[in-house]
Amino acid sequence: MTASVLLTRVGDSWRRVGRDTAYVLPGLPIAIFSFSLLLVLLSTSLATVVVWLGALLLPLTLVIASAFAALSRSRLRHWGTEPGVVTYRTAGPGLMGKLRLVADPRRWLDLVFEMLIAFPLRLITFVVAVVWLAAAPAGLTYFFWSLFLPDERSLLQLLELIDADLVPDSASGQYLLDAGAHFAVGLIFFITIPPVMRALAILDATLTTALLGTGIIAAESSSRPRAARAGDGAASPEVVSFSAAAWSWIGASFAAVVLLAVGWPVTSAVYSVNAAVAMALVGLHCASVVLTLRWVWPGLGVSLAASAGLMMVTAGAEVAVWPWPVTVMITQCAVLAVAALAAPWYCAASGWCAGALVTLGALLLSSTEIPPGALSTGIVFVSVSAGVVLLGVLARLWILNAGRLEAAQRSSAEQDRRRKELEERNRIARELHDVVAHSMSVISVQAATAQYRNPDINDAARQEFREIASSSRQALAEMRMLLSILRGDDDVPTAPEPGLEDLDSLIEATRASGTTIRYRGLGDSGENQVPRASSAVGLAAYRIIQEALSNALRHSPGAVVEVELEILHSTAGPQLMITVSNSAPPESNAIPAPGAGLGLEGIRERASAVGGHAATGPVEGGGFSVRASLPLDPLLE
Repeated sequence: MTASVLLTRVGDSWRRVGRDTAYVLPGLPIAIFSFSLLLVLLSTSLATVVVWLGALLLPLTLVIASAFAALSRSRLRHWGTEPGVVTYRTAGPGLMGKLRLVADPRRWLDLVFEMLIAFPLRLITFVVAVVWLAAAPAGLTYFFWSLFLPDERSLLQLLELIDADLVPDSASGQYLLDAGAHFAVGLIFFITIPPVMRALAILDATLTTALLGTGIIAAESSSRPRAARAGDGAASPEVVSFSAAAWSWIGASFAAVVLLAVGWPVTSAVYSVNAAVAMALVGLHCASVVLTLRWVWPGLGVSLAASAGLMMVTAGAEVAVWPWPVTVMITQCAVLAVAALAAPWYCAASGWCAGALVTLGALLLSSTEIPPGALSTGIVFVSVSAGVVLLGVLARLWILNAGRLEAAQRSSAEQDRRRKELEERNRIARELHDVVAHSMSVISVQAATAQYRNPDINDAARQEFREIASSSRQALAEMRMLLSILRGDDDVPTAPEPGLEDLDSLIEATRASGTTIRYRGLGDSGENQVPRASSAVGLAAYRIIQEALSNALRHSPGAVVEVELEILHSTAGPQLMITVSNSAPPESNAIPAPGAGLGLEGIRERASAVGGHAATGPVEGGGFSVRASLPLDPLLE
């Protein structure tokens, strides 16, 4: 890696620090405000629901939570991450229409995130960011402001506790040691600011995107043509962005924390198990709930291993509820429920069979005589866990079938939309064929046969009619191509599309109309030679010049038109510069033809489609100018 590349990367990392800091630091004030406001509103709505005041306040609470979630998504987009398109149920008329918002799981997910998750997450990132940003300048300038400290230096006190010989005897030596150590620490903090701030921003953005972005079903519905963005309220009631993945992670994590908080003290106190051992085994067992959601087989394996370990450490307590303590049984049922909902049925069934075998093994290996209550506890576990697995499998099948039905309905609606669109395009194509194409055909035939029907016309008139016939035939060919596209024919038109090499012919054909055109095109050699541009750029340049000439002929008849093409080399790469300008039309000339302005808009759209830009507007003297810049691929030059 060269020094210039290294310096470039370092500069880029420091330029990102400002953006990362601007994303991380404002998060805590927003989270504090959202947490306090939503907590008050939710508590008030739940407390007053019996008098129907809460029924009105709860939808308002969810709407405010969605507004905070929309703010979080906006911050993500400003930082550089697209959370995806999120849709909501819209409120209907009347009280019952407002209550429909309560049944929207997307809004409840926004409430859970903004009230319970955002505050601790952003508190951690804020504290770490502030400490890191403050420690760097504090350490680097410690040599100065430490001179005003009244007490003995903390580093020297620490060294004295470790070994008194490490502390220099002289005051200057002590100062240099203390200041040098703090300077080194400050330098480390300063150097690591970019990666630390980047990591904090990524942590916040990753969790926010996972919970507030589009989930499994939302990702499917985001391709709909009129899907609404979060918070705009434009989504239809039938299309609701439901982040199943986010709810699954939140539910599994919440269940694991609650089971750990209950199972650890119960196992330690009731079964007289060492607190550290109980913490390790119960924590491993509860972690398997979340692990199973991501990796089913490792999660089931960890849960069975932790269950077997808990059976072993609780065997000597002589408690009737064994080999499956109540908390262990509930946790294992939670693991099986997650497996049944997240994976095919045979995964949860295998976990249940393995749990039944572990139960049987614990009963057989415990002693020659089965402990009182152990057999009934084993039967309860096998029965309850079998019911959990069955319900989980049925729920998964129902969810999958509902998703397939929704996908089929969306596909049917999309096909119906496409059918109506094709019918409308065919109607437009018929109108173009019956009116425009017919008129162009008549013009072409009349121009081609004029010299035979009027043998007395001179050579200039014959040439004029031949030019008209040629132009009308070309227009008819392009009209047929347009009609085939509108009709949605399977056969792609095989006629070659015009490009840069056809510009000279376009200029000559336009001059045949009697318009004075001063043309400065691209040459065959030198810096201004015809480039090997892509077909898209060539077609865009041809159509822009064609429309600009038509615009000049239509609105400024008799004016002098100047067409200039030039290749400019800049830091962004080679650019094809197109300039088409016309002078003011003579006052004695015909009245300009009216227009709708669609041609100029089409020029801008064609330039933008290939990555360029176009500008149009009047010039001094009453004329008009069209300027366009189209990028050229340097590899094609």
